[in-house]
Amino acid sequence: MASRPSAAKKQPAKKAAAPAKKAAAKKAPAKKAPARKAAAKKAAPPPRPAPNPTGGIYRLVRAVWLGLAHAVGAVFRGIGNGAKNLDPAHRKDGVALLLLGLALICAAGTWSNLRGPVGDLVEIIVTGAFGRLDLLVPILLAVIAARFIRHPEKPEANGRIVIGLSALVIGVLGQVHIACGAPARSDGMQAIRDAGGLIGWGAATPLTYTMGEVLAVPLLVLLTVFGLLVVTATPVNAIPRRLRELGVRLGVVHDPAVDEFDEFSADDERYDEQWREALPARARKRAAAPGAYDPDSAEQEALTRRRGRPRRSAVPQPDMDRQMDAVDVAAAAAAALDGAVLHGMPPSPIVADLTQGVSVGDREDTTPTPVPTPSPVPSPAARPKQERLKVEVADLTKPAPEAPDDLPPRAEQLQLSGDITYSLPSLDLLERGGPGKTRSAANDAVVASLQNVFMEFKVDAAVTGFTRGPTVTRYEVELGPAVKVERITALTKNIAYAVASPDVRIISPIPGKSAVGIEIPNTDREMVNLGDVLRLAAAAEDDHPMLVALGKDVEGGYVMANLAKMPHVLVAGATGSGKSSCINCLITSIMVRATPEDVRMVLVDPKRVELTAYEGIPHLITPIITNPKRAAEALQWVVREMDLRYDDLAAFGYRHIDDFNQAIRDGKLKTPEGSERELKTYPYLLVIVDELADLMMVAPRDVEDSIVRITQLARAAGIHLVLATQRPSVDVVTGLIKANVPSRLAFATSSLADSRVILDQPGAEKLIGKGDGLFLPMGANKPTRMQGAFVTEDEVAAVVQHCKDQMAPVFRDDVTVGTKQKKEIDEEIGDDLDLLCQAAELVVSTQFGSTSMLQRKLRVGFAKAGRLMDLMESRGIVGPSEGSKARDVLVKADELDGVLAVIRGEA
Repeated sequence: MASRPSAAKKQPAKKAAAPAKKAAAKKAPAKKAPARKAAAKKAAPPPRPAPNPTGGIYRLVRAVWLGLAHAVGAVFRGIGNGAKNLDPAHRKDGVALLLLGLALICAAGTWSNLRGPVGDLVEIIVTGAFGRLDLLVPILLAVIAARFIRHPEKPEANGRIVIGLSALVIGVLGQVHIACGAPARSDGMQAIRDAGGLIGWGAATPLTYTMGEVLAVPLLVLLTVFGLLVVTATPVNAIPRRLRELGVRLGVVHDPAVDEFDEFSADDERYDEQWREALPARARKRAAAPGAYDPDSAEQEALTRRRGRPRRSAVPQPDMDRQMDAVDVAAAAAAALDGAVLHGMPPSPIVADLTQGVSVGDREDTTPTPVPTPSPVPSPAARPKQERLKVEVADLTKPAPEAPDDLPPRAEQLQLSGDITYSLPSLDLLERGGPGKTRSAANDAVVASLQNVFMEFKVDAAVTGFTRGPTVTRYEVELGPAVKVERITALTKNIAYAVASPDVRIISPIPGKSAVGIEIPNTDREMVNLGDVLRLAAAAEDDHPMLVALGKDVEGGYVMANLAKMPHVLVAGATGSGKSSCINCLITSIMVRATPEDVRMVLVDPKRVELTAYEGIPHLITPIITNPKRAAEALQWVVREMDLRYDDLAAFGYRHIDDFNQAIRDGKLKTPEGSERELKTYPYLLVIVDELADLMMVAPRDVEDSIVRITQLARAAGIHLVLATQRPSVDVVTGLIKANVPSRLAFATSSLADSRVILDQPGAEKLIGKGDGLFLPMGANKPTRMQGAFVTEDEVAAVVQHCKDQMAPVFRDDVTVGTKQKKEIDEEIGDDLDLLCQAAELVVSTQFGSTSMLQRKLRVGFAKAGRLMDLMESRGIVGPSEGSKARDVLVKADELDGVLAVIRGEA
């Protein structure tokens, strides 16, 4: 009973002690934390190990070993990277020559018992591996090397051949090992070498141990047959056909198809002779040579050279079991020539000769087979269109006329008016350039860099291809789904950093493609020769005299432009960007392709050194103008010439100068009765201003008015302007000039503002100079990047000398004489010519020379009236001043016309 109260007393004590414990628990962490920090500070450092000299030597040896390993690895990696940058053809030739060298070493070791370390190594490796068949190893290596040399374009067959040869060698050596008694390793290495070697032992021993020789031999025979079929690429179901073909070749098996072929062999020879007779004389000599031309291979090559054109199924294809007739040859020639024009390469000589006309012999169906004309592919620049080839159906029983041997150098042997025979310069005066590259190791490195940039910035894009030009290469980038184009354009600086080139230009998108173009300059630039572009125009048979060569675009095609369709062009660029080379190419193109009766030129050269090489050519209508004032007056003469041409067009009812000239050649136009005028054709008039800024500084108003009037109206009159300047600012290329000159050619500029002045858009400031330009013809939305053509001074001198030898220049008197007289008047009278004529007419008619009268009648000030009176005194119209009296008039009224003519500087 007494224990219960004691328990009851203890419970309140416990409850009272509980809050105290909680309070102590809350305060305990605050008190223990400093103790822990102090304990951490007082922690003793771990004991240091005793120095071990053996460990130091180990670390030194390890460091030396790793250093040597890294050095050797760097050397081999450098050799590997150099091998990657090699041309694939050189790598394949190197492998082939290596195999050939190994074949020689193996032959020396196995056939002639070569002594020394190399002979012992050959015996250990070759004889030990192949056993009795070691004599065939050099032959096998030589055959593989010969295949690499003869067929480097078939790398896809290498894997098949390796697998087939491996199966063949294992099967044969296994059978040889079993046939020699299947020696084991216990019999010694010499016994294995006398059998199938280690390869035969490794192939036959497991089979004979597991299933006996009865099953091992058939399995090895099947493995041998499998290797033989793989090497010869013969399926099992084709074995009978291959055996029959082999028997036919050996003459063991008789094939009825051969007799059928022999029956028609005479007809094939007759078709072959008819085809040769249908060719011109030069092509006939080439066709008669053995292996000179294969129609089947020509057609196949022409089809494969087409760029981006699907093969049409509607075109009838020739039978491959017979000789191609003349129509098929003409179709192949058309395809080859069209492909040559598109790719910027001249066609083969025989194909070029076939374009003149082909005769078709006796056939069952005399209806001419339609020659397919490929649809034109849209190109970024103006290129000549390929005309359809005309196939003439004729009877080959009549002898074909042979072409004379003494032909002129060019077909354009033209007859000028006045019984003057003018021969155009030969294209042989212009140098030929080498074939352009389509790919190099630098392009592969740039592709890898672009892929790395896209991967680092996590952009779902891939480089799907590229087109290499002479100066820049355009890489095509296709975006993944839901990827914005801005993701690529925002990486411009990163791409430039990755490819180590500041001149990176992004085109989004490429015209006609769903891809973004990245233009990066080539580290190995190529030269574009003017002669190659003009030869392409000659191959395309485009004889327009105003067709000029510009250069080569990014896609590798040559760029040409017809100045008659542009109709005016503005060429601008900084110093050294290639502007002068472009002007030289334009003038040389005109001299090579046009006679002086087709095109006349006015050359304005304020710098006086750029166009001096063309002095004295017969195409000039006036000597080269170097004075800016005379240049402004020459432009005014061009305006007057334009008005005269339009007067003739309006009088005879024609809208273009080409129609007017054609009507004169056809004899359709006649002058009115009593008129002594003789109608002559108007040539194209090309005005080239090499530096527009100098003219705008001397006479800006007159030059701008003349240029604006010419560019507005002169297109139908056959007058075209080429304006060049190295300072494309708004005060030189004004708004009126830009509005009336639709075609632009921009070379590298120094600022974005200059690019906007020329092209009305950016881009020219990112060009790299030396002929790199943007060509924006009339009607194009976006400019085309191109590398301008280049012509050397020696080539220009040769063409100029040829033109001078053909004809002397005939200058227009109204251009040269009139400008000299006006120059004297401008120096003395200035802008007061009209006012002076009015004053002279007033004084002579009234016979009263008073300064105050001039002030009242002409409404001028006292200073201007006094100056007019002094000018008339210097020309003997009035006498000297006598104070306030009127001056004496020294000229009578009937002499007024002569006085005015003297003032105007006429007679």
